[in-house]
Amino acid sequence: MVEEESIRVVHCGGSELNFRRAVFSADSKYIFCVSGDFVKVYSTATEECVHILHGHRNLVTGIQLNPNNPLQLYSCSFDGTIKLWDYLDGILIKTFIVGHKLHALFTLAHAEDSVFVITNKEKPDVFQLVSVKLPKSSSQEIEAKELSFVLDYINQSPKCIAFGNEGEYVAAVRDFYLSVYFFKKKTTSRFTLSSSRNKKHSKNNFTCVACHPKEDCIASGHMDGKIRLWRNFDDDKKYTYTCLHWHHDMVMDLAFSVTGTSLLSGGRECVLVEWRDAAEKNKEFLPRLGSTIEHISVSPAGDLFCTSHSDNKIIVIHRNLDASAVIQGLVKDRSIFTGLMIDPRTKALVLNGKPGHLQFYSLQSDKQLYNLDIIQQEYINDDGLIQIELTKAAFGCYGNWLATVEQRQEKETELELQMKLWMYNKKTQGFVLNTKISMPHDDHITALCFCNAEKSEIPTLVTASKDGYFKVWILTDDSDIYKKAVGWTCDFVGSYHKYQATNCCFSEDGSLLAVSFEEIVTIWDSETWELKCTFCQRAGKIRHLCFGKFTCSKYLLGGTEDGILCCWNLLSCTLEWSTKLNIRVMEPDPYSENFAAVSQSSEGSDLFVFKPSEPRPLYIQKNISREEVQWGVFVPRDVPELFSSEAHQWLNRSQFYFLTKSQSLLTFSTKSPEEKLTPTSKQLLTEESLPTTPFYFILGKHRQQQDEKLNETLENELVQLPLTENIPAVNELLHTPAHVLPSASFLCSMFINSLLLSKETKSAEEIPDDVDMEEEKESDDSDEENDFTEKAQVTNDPGLEEDIIHQLSKSEEKELRKLRKVDYSWIAAL
Repeated sequence: MVEEESIRVVHCGGSELNFRRAVFSADSKYIFCVSGDFVKVYSTATEECVHILHGHRNLVTGIQLNPNNPLQLYSCSFDGTIKLWDYLDGILIKTFIVGHKLHALFTLAHAEDSVFVITNKEKPDVFQLVSVKLPKSSSQEIEAKELSFVLDYINQSPKCIAFGNEGEYVAAVRDFYLSVYFFKKKTTSRFTLSSSRNKKHSKNNFTCVACHPKEDCIASGHMDGKIRLWRNFDDDKKYTYTCLHWHHDMVMDLAFSVTGTSLLSGGRECVLVEWRDAAEKNKEFLPRLGSTIEHISVSPAGDLFCTSHSDNKIIVIHRNLDASAVIQGLVKDRSIFTGLMIDPRTKALVLNGKPGHLQFYSLQSDKQLYNLDIIQQEYINDDGLIQIELTKAAFGCYGNWLATVEQRQEKETELELQMKLWMYNKKTQGFVLNTKISMPHDDHITALCFCNAEKSEIPTLVTASKDGYFKVWILTDDSDIYKKAVGWTCDFVGSYHKYQATNCCFSEDGSLLAVSFEEIVTIWDSETWELKCTFCQRAGKIRHLCFGKFTCSKYLLGGTEDGILCCWNLLSCTLEWSTKLNIRVMEPDPYSENFAAVSQSSEGSDLFVFKPSEPRPLYIQKNISREEVQWGVFVPRDVPELFSSEAHQWLNRSQFYFLTKSQSLLTFSTKSPEEKLTPTSKQLLTEESLPTTPFYFILGKHRQQQDEKLNETLENELVQLPLTENIPAVNELLHTPAHVLPSASFLCSMFINSLLLSKETKSAEEIPDDVDMEEEKESDDSDEENDFTEKAQVTNDPGLEEDIIHQLSKSEEKELRKLRKVDYSWIAAL
């Protein structure tokens, strides 16, 4: 039984991996990235998360390697602390309490006991770069209050700060200004670009900056797509700059290679550009990276690059511009229209991904499994273009079918609507398009659901629309001459006084269909499609509609826009109970009678867990999120929990996940993020800190189980093996110098014979090659006689077992053979 710990709301994954630049380890085997309140450590070879460094109490805003120890990592956070980690073991070494809100972190090799951070002044929009001295102490928590001012009026983004020429100066950009601070001179030079509103200078704003590691050269990116290379900036009058221009939109990030011979740039074109020798003609491209490049990082060894993208993705790239690994987090789309779904086959979370796609996301490993291209059209990144949106999706028939709805509307009267039905193909292990239906309704589709009853013979789908109709679609024989093709066709069209249909759902056994028409709920027989009864409370338009499960299957729940939750009894066709609750999310648990409802109030979002048969909630938790909760879903557990408290038993077989307005994925748990790491991820850190290949996890575990079974069987057998150190042949092999040993063919037979066991578990006697066959037969006969007498002695006197097991030396064995060869036949004549 699980102890009665408090169930708390935790970030279960899906945090932004692209919030800050990723950082490589010194040997390029690991890559570090911030992820919400944590720092994640990934293997560059296997893409697996091997550690989660958790200890900050707020958003992590910066990470850097310790320049004095490449096996340690610094991190800073909005909680006002700088933490030092041993990332190989995932151990927190020290915590430096600064006290100010920290926005970025920088380290320099020559500044042994100091780091640089960006903090804000009393005004919220004014930021400054300061140096923080880290005191040396044996205690784990140390106050670091000694701050030294460096630069003022800077941008809070770390992309707008860069240290150059081995830390001799620091450059900062903001708006139309470039500031350079020289540490030795302790002077600041400022440069300004024209900010006039004419077309030529309208987009001169600085967006990012990078400094040459060994020369006095600064590269700056701008809103107009230009890259400016600044030189001679130690003199305010003699400075010069040259322009490189390829990007048609703003330059998102810049980075020099370790040697400084190449400059990397990226932007909204989804192309990584390498400028060799800072020349316009020497350009190399890595195109089609999928989404806008937000950050660029270079490994200390110089053999790897990485790009962070707007779709929450990190791509590891070799020096020759070949992508080698992709670390994909939860894609944050502009809006989640499909809601949260669970794939019945993979138990993956399914929702809108990158434009036109459904993403399948593993909640256990916190990474994306794959994308399913629904719209199947090339995406054009243009803010003024009206895109095709994926608005609805639903799984049916235990994951064998998937229904999707996509739409595009440029004007009110120009609606493009398309519904697709996808069939799961076992051979390809993926969904294949089966039926495409253009304009299934004349207006927007508001809901769709499958009949997932076990007794259902024909797959059935129901769609509801604002055009006032709901349609029933069934799978029929769409045959060719081979009678193998199937397709979906409309079987029934229903309506109720031309009201807009807003929701639909099937009962657990599939015998009833509930369709809501604005404020009225209608119940239909799924066999004859006859209207059975209606419920009307006049409490506002129905927003949520769902049947109960198991023992509560006779109830129907409905939530209205006016904040009323109603429960109807289908047997008596009456209202069982109702309560005032402004429900935003209502989800049934597929493995119990429980429902989870999230309501919105002025203070935040509250969770209520209840059964339809009992109006009193089983569990209530206030303020689960300050934001509005938009979607929720129950996810089946791989291993059921056993909570002792009745209030927590609703989490035994399923876990409730919910998505907020800012697309933060949260859940209820008692485990820390490190405990959620899968066994596969934990095994990636071997004794030599090398990541194990995924192939090992396929066969290695199976072989390990076989070895354990073999060891068990050997333990059960009472066979005592001889000790190898007491075998003369083994000693001769191990202790004789190699240059005086005889040939291997001579040693082989002696070594094999020494390993043989006799019937009484003694080591086999060595038989020299010079013994004749007749002598061997005589010795065998004598051995059999000795065996018989020895066995009799063993059965009569068990105390002699130690003498039997005693190993004879080589000289004693030779003497024993000589005694066997002596002829004692003369004794018979006496």
